[in-house]
Amino acid sequence: MIDKPKVIVVGAGWAGLGATYQLAKQGYDVTLLEAGSQAGGLVAGWKTAEGRAIEAGIHGFWYPYRNIFSLVKELELDPFTPWTRSAQYSPAGLEVESPIFQDLPRLPSPLGTFAYTQFKRLPLSDRLTALPLMYAVIDFDNSEAAWKQYDGMTARELFRQYGVSDRLYRESFEPMLLVGLFAPGEQCSAAAAIGMLYYFILAHQADFDVVWCRGTVGEKIFKPWCDRITELGGKILTDRRVSDIRTDDTGKVTAVICGNESFESDAVIFSVGISGMQKIVANSPALQKRQEFRNLMNLGAIDVLAVRLWFDRLINIPRPSNACFGFDATTGWTFFDLNALHDEYADATGSVVEVDFYHANQFLPLDDAEIIAIVRKYLASCLPEFDQAQVIDRSVVRLPRAVSHFAPGSYQHLLKAITSFPNLYMSGDWVITNHGSWSQEKAYVTGLEAANLVIQQFSQGNLTQILPIESDEPHIQLARSLNQNLKDLAKSIFLNFGAT
Repeated sequence: MIDKPKVIVVGAGWAGLGATYQLAKQGYDVTLLEAGSQAGGLVAGWKTAEGRAIEAGIHGFWYPYRNIFSLVKELELDPFTPWTRSAQYSPAGLEVESPIFQDLPRLPSPLGTFAYTQFKRLPLSDRLTALPLMYAVIDFDNSEAAWKQYDGMTARELFRQYGVSDRLYRESFEPMLLVGLFAPGEQCSAAAAIGMLYYFILAHQADFDVVWCRGTVGEKIFKPWCDRITELGGKILTDRRVSDIRTDDTGKVTAVICGNESFESDAVIFSVGISGMQKIVANSPALQKRQEFRNLMNLGAIDVLAVRLWFDRLINIPRPSNACFGFDATTGWTFFDLNALHDEYADATGSVVEVDFYHANQFLPLDDAEIIAIVRKYLASCLPEFDQAQVIDRSVVRLPRAVSHFAPGSYQHLLKAITSFPNLYMSGDWVITNHGSWSQEKAYVTGLEAANLVIQQFSQGNLTQILPIESDEPHIQLARSLNQNLKDLAKSIFLNFGAT
C-alpha cells in the first residue's frame, strides 16, 4: 500500500478543483496543474490594467445545481444573488418573460413551465405543437442506449419529426439551444438537446430558476476555494502546460510532463476542456497510441465572444438577465445588467452591461470598434434607451473553441471517467456520466466522480457523497416505466415472430 498516493490533476476549472479538493480532504498528496496564469480557467475572470473586472462570459447557477450549492455552503461562502427573473428579446422587441417558478403553485411537469412563462407574441396554437415532443423526453432516459439512439439525429430533425411548428422552433426551442448548447439545432445532437432541455427546463417547475455570482466566479468562489485546498495541503501550480505523460511497462501513468518539468504520479485526473485535451493529445506520443484519445480529435468546440460595456448614464434594464434570438441565424446572445448582479457596480452612476455571443465564429475576425457597433445596435433593438447612452469604456474578449460542442454523432468519441490506462481518469463537462447534470454542475460532479475512482483504487479515504439530481416526478416515472415495458414487449414479440 502507498502511504500517501501522489495524484496529479490537470486543469483548474470546476472539475479539477473539485477532484483536488476532495482528495486533499482525504489526505492525498495532490498537485493541481493549470496551463493558465490562475486557477479557474475561463470561468474565473480577471482584472484589466485599470482594475476593472472582466470575465469570459457570465455563468449562471441554476436551481438543479445541488452539488455546487452544497460546496458553497461547506466553504461558508455567500457569492450569489437572489433568484432572478429573465426575459427574451428578438429584433421585434420583448418576446418572453419568465417568473421565479419556485414562488408559484407547483404544477406537474412540464405544465408549470408552459403555464407560467409569459409569451408576448407566440400563439397558443404553436405552443401546443410541443406536446408530442414529450414522448421523446420520456423515451430518453440518459442511458447509454438512449444516447446512442438519439445522438445520430440533429435536434432540428427531432423537433420536425415530432411536429413542432416552425414558429415554435424558431422562436422558442432554437433560442434555447443557442444559449444552452451554443449552436443552432442543425448542428446539435438530438440526445444532447433533450438532455439539456430536460435538466434545465422540463424535469421540474423550478429548474429554470437561476442565481448569478455577485462578482467574478474567480473572486467569489475559486479564490477562497483554492485557499482552502492549500490549507489542506494541496498544491496548485499555474503556468504548467502539460506536454506528455510517462508510463511504465504495465501501462500505468508514472509521471505528467510539463515541458522540462516532470511530476511523479500514482494516479492522474485530466480535467480540461475539449480544445485543451486535443492540444495535449497532439503533443503526447503516449496518448496518441490509444485509440480512445486519438478519437478525441473528432470532437468540436464553439467560439464565444464576451463584451463588457461601461455607459455614461444609468439605463432602465427591466430584468438583470436576457437572452436574444433572431439577430443572426446561427448565433445566440445574452445581455446582463451588472449593476443589478455585481456588488461593485451596485452604486455606479452609469450602467455596466455584459453581452455574450455563442457560436460567434463570424464575429471573432472583426476589430473591436466593429464589434462594439454591432453590440450597441442589437442592444438598442431590445431597449431603445441604449441609443442615447455613450460608451465610456469597453472590454472585448475573443474565445475561440471555448465551450464543448455536442454535435450529432459526437457521443461515440466522448470519453468515460475510466480510461484504458489503469490509473488515469477523466472529468469535465464533456465526459460521459450517468448523473444527468449539465454545464458547470456536470463538470464539478465528474470531478467528484474521478476523485472517488482514485479513492477506490487505493482503498484510502472516504468516498465523496455526490447528490443525485432530483427524481423524476411520479407521472414521468410511470410514463417511462410503461414506455420501457411496451418496448420490451414489442422486442419480445419481434424475436418470437422471427424464431417461427
